[in-house]
Amino acid sequence: MNRKFKVYIYPDGDPNTFYQTPRKLTGKYSSEGYFFQNIRESKFRTEDPDQAHLFFIPISCHKMRGKGTSYENMTIIVQNYVDSLMAKYPYWNRTLGADHFFVTCHDVGVRATEGVPFLVKNAIRVTCSPSYDVGFIPHKDVALPQVLQPFALPAGGNDLENRTTLGFWAGHRNSKIRVILARVWENDTELDISNNRISRAAGPLLYQKRFFRTKFCICPGGSQVNSARITDSIHYGCVPVILSNYYDLPFNDILDWQKFAVILREVDVYQLKQILKNITDEDFASLHKNVVKVQKHFQWNSPPIDYDAFHMVMYELWLRHSVIKY
Repeated sequence: MNRKFKVYIYPDGDPNTFYQTPRKLTGKYSSEGYFFQNIRESKFRTEDPDQAHLFFIPISCHKMRGKGTSYENMTIIVQNYVDSLMAKYPYWNRTLGADHFFVTCHDVGVRATEGVPFLVKNAIRVTCSPSYDVGFIPHKDVALPQVLQPFALPAGGNDLENRTTLGFWAGHRNSKIRVILARVWENDTELDISNNRISRAAGPLLYQKRFFRTKFCICPGGSQVNSARITDSIHYGCVPVILSNYYDLPFNDILDWQKFAVILREVDVYQLKQILKNITDEDFASLHKNVVKVQKHFQWNSPPIDYDAFHMVMYELWLRHSVIKY
C-alpha cells in the first residue's frame, strides 16, 4: 500500500469557505480535521487523476456548521458540489462514485449528507458514526475513530497495580442502553457508574483520572453517533467494554478487537458486573497489554507517521479499492 496507493483530491471549491480545509484539529471533530490535513501531507496524494485508485471529495461539513450553515443548506451545498464534479470530470461516472470517498465526523456529517442519497449509497463514507441505524454499510464504509485530541493526560499502560476499580462510566443518558446502565448500576459499590459527566467544578481532569484507576471502561452506544470514550479508554490504558448492538468498530478489518476489548450485547448490561468479575487476572493482564500495543493506531499526527490513525484509515480504504471494477 505505501508504495502503490494513490488518491486524487479534487481541487475545486473555495478553501476559505467549506472546501479543502478543516475547521480545526482539536475537540470531538479533530479526526475529520486531521484527515484533511494528513492527506495533503502524505505520500498517497497524486496530482494526476489517471494514476489514482480513489478520489477524495474534500468538503468539510464540520466547517460549514462552524459558519452557521443550516443542515438543509448544507445538504444543498453538498449536492451542488458533487453535481459539479460529476459534470466537470469523467471519474464519478465510471463507477457511479464507487471509487470516491468523503470524510465526516459525528452527527454533523451524517445529517448533512443523508439528503444526498446517491452520495451516501455509492461513495465510501469514512465516518465517526458507524452504527447501522444511520445508514452505515459495513462492507463499503469505513469507521473513523473519534479521537479527542490533544489528550488531557499522557498515555497509560503497564500500571495494573493502580487499577483497583472494576468498571467505570460517566456520561449523559442519551440512549436506551445508557439509561439502563445508569439505572441498574449507579449505586453499585464495585462499578463506578455515574449518570452525568463529571463536573469540571469538582476538580481538574477528574474524568480522565478515573481511567487510570479502572480495569474496564464501559463504552455504551450513544444517540446515533460514536463518542471519544473508546479511544480515551485505549489511550489511558483502560480495557474498553463495548456495550452496543450492530456497531462497526474502527479498523475492524485490521485489528482483532477481541484481544484488547470486551465485546458485549446490550442485553448483557444486566449481568455486566459478573461478566467482568469472571475475567481472570491473567486474561485482564493480556487485554491490558494489548491495549497498550494498539494505542499508536488511535493517535493522529501531523505530519502522519506509519501505523497511526491516518495510515489505518488509508489501509481500510486500500482494502476497499481492490474490489472496485471499471
